[in-house]
Amino acid sequence: MSAVLDVDERWRIVDRERESLAELLEGLRPDEWETPTRCGDWRVRDVAAHLTMAARFSYRDGVKEMVRARGNWNRMIHDSAVREARLPVAEIVGNLRSTIGSRSLAPTTTPREPLLDILVHGQDIALALGRVRPMPPRAARDAADRVWTMRFPPRPWPLPRSRLIATDIEWTRGEGDEVRGPIGGLLLLLTGRPEAARDWFARPATAPGE
Repeated sequence: MSAVLDVDERWRIVDRERESLAELLEGLRPDEWETPTRCGDWRVRDVAAHLTMAARFSYRDGVKEMVRARGNWNRMIHDSAVREARLPVAEIVGNLRSTIGSRSLAPTTTPREPLLDILVHGQDIALALGRVRPMPPRAARDAADRVWTMRFPPRPWPLPRSRLIATDIEWTRGEGDEVRGPIGGLLLLLTGRPEAARDWFARPATAPGE
């Protein structure tokens, strides 16, 4: 069975994930927006702001941000999100809602990156706030496969030297000592979030494919 979703289904899931995350953000207290996440030094508001940008910024905007970051890709992503996070929280939520239905992509990315972004960063926000945010297994498998095969944009995280085996959907990759867990947890492990992955592994098991 292919781990890859078709393009239309992938975008439908992205839209649902954006909408549900916007609903979560709308209910936050002011102090919750300032909560540190496990995504570097980003707060909840920085992560949320980052998720609004790829679908809204033009190619020219991207070039300007790269110039400001002196060509450093990771610095560009970080600094542009922190600047965008200075907006009022209502505007950040409104910007996220404005991306629902958008099929715009950041330069050099494929239609698989928006799904990867919203799934992983949605967990960064939820876990920082002590919330349980479900992750559709088929969507998480698509994103995990994207991370595993990513060549460009460059993957900023090293792949685990393990045999990864999903327990809730058919997916196995790698060699070495076995690491078993729900595909959502494996996706977090693949994207450099081992502590978040352990949180997922500790959750009660669900039936495969749910």
